[in-house]
Amino acid sequence: MTQSLKPSITPMKLLRGAVNKVVLVKVKEGSEFVGKLVMTDQTMNVVLENAVEYADGGKHVIAKYGRIFIRGSQVLYICTDYTEAQLRQSAALR
Repeated sequence: MTQSLKPSITPMKLLRGAVNKVVLVKVKEGSEFVGKLVMTDQTMNVVLENAVEYADGGKHVIAKYGRIFIRGSQVLYICTDYTEAQLRQSAALR
């Protein structure tokens, strides 16, 4: 018999752990939003504060927002360690 192992951390736990951290949210139409994660729910709706919308893989700023709501059905992926990844990338370029 094989025993199924439950993951120690689920995607929702990981996302909830990112509240008050800077995250990147990529939506299905291609835009990316970077901002502080204020809240999320079980359907992966997210609210970002001080959000910036980017196009072309982060090359062009489209708009800056105070607080935005992104519907979970439109989310392609969420990067919860966005600030750390950004710091590692800038360090590698030096």
